[in-house]
Amino acid sequence: MDNKDLKIIADAMLEKKGQNVVSLDLRVIGTAISDYFIVCNADSTTNVMAIADNIEDRMLEKASRKVLRSQGKENAIWIIMDYGDIVVHVFQTQYRDFYRLEDLWADAERTDYKDE
Repeated sequence: MDNKDLKIIADAMLEKKGQNVVSLDLRVIGTAISDYFIVCNADSTTNVMAIADNIEDRMLEKASRKVLRSQGKENAIWIIMDYGDIVVHVFQTQYRDFYRLEDLWADAERTDYKDE
């Protein structure tokens, strides 16, 4: 897995105003369900949905990869998208603050993405 796909996802998040875009390299942990988590948040369900849709579009267009499974689109509070080696989490801001996913995986190497 190269970081090209992570960059595609991060860019797709930032394009739709995803906030606090972070990837976690879980390979060092060894017990994780995927190699990477990439996480962002947005303030509204509409924005969460737009980010998730944009990720699906960009990954198909730029990496020819379809999401294997996704959950959460029915309420757009926390959408999880599984690409096998990468699991994407798009949270509504208050839920990201509540679940504190990054704290659970504090041993992982962290990369922050900013709008360029």
